Amino acid sequence: MNKKELVEAMAGAADISKAAAEKALNGMLMSVTKALSKGDKVTLVGFGTFSVVKRAKRKAKNPRTGEMIKIPAKKVAKFKPGSKLADAVKK
Repeated sequence: MNKKELVEAMAGAADISKAAAEKALNGMLMSVTKALSKGDKVTLVGFGTFSVVKRAKRKAKNPRTGEMIKIPAKKVAKFKPGSKLADAVKK
């Protein structure tokens, strides 16, 4: 499912226009992005939790040359599914 299909599904489920559904989706994505950029967690009960985790610096092998390279430490977004989402996917 891509963003367009998600907007259409949201519009149908909420009985609103596609423009309103896209505005709501964009607002939600922007809010999650802002919260994560500040280091906050976003928890949607039953759906899951978005968070930021730190990855330590590490060494890896360049597959083309075989040379060892250093990968710097960085922060990455993480999503942990909630129980309802996990159960729905199992079925």
